[in-house]
Amino acid sequence: MSGKSTKRTLIIGGAVVFVAAFAYLLSGKIGSSLVYFYTPSELLAQGTKAYDAPVRLGGMVVPGSVKWDANSLDLQFTMQDGKAQVPVHSHGAPPQMFRDGIGVVVEGKYTAAGTFEATNLLVKHSNEYRPPKNGQMPAEMYKSLIKGGN
Repeated sequence: MSGKSTKRTLIIGGAVVFVAAFAYLLSGKIGSSLVYFYTPSELLAQGTKAYDAPVRLGGMVVPGSVKWDANSLDLQFTMQDGKAQVPVHSHGAPPQMFRDGIGVVVEGKYTAAGTFEATNLLVKHSNEYRPPKNGQMPAEMYKSLIKGGN
């Protein structure tokens, strides 16, 4: 085999691998690993198809719905989009800016029990960053989550 034919074979083989990989991506085989974004109305409109599928859910935190247990790092709140509401449950400390009325995106699964079990919680915020004050303790940062501000 000459050097030209070996080089040509490698180029053709590489092109075949590239086309096959591209066709695989286009065929939708990666769809099962994608995470979709829904509003509460869109999620509820899916009915039972929404159960246990990994999704992102975006909306606003309903004022007065936040229940935060700092000892067990258990967070519960209700999310809305103006048309529908979905209860959300999350474990772990929420972002510092989390509060009533703020826009949030949660990642996780909607359960048959009617609760969205979040594995990740993101808050919508402005581009303006303000660092914590010198000596500020984490408990102070979460006062807005603790009823009565204690």
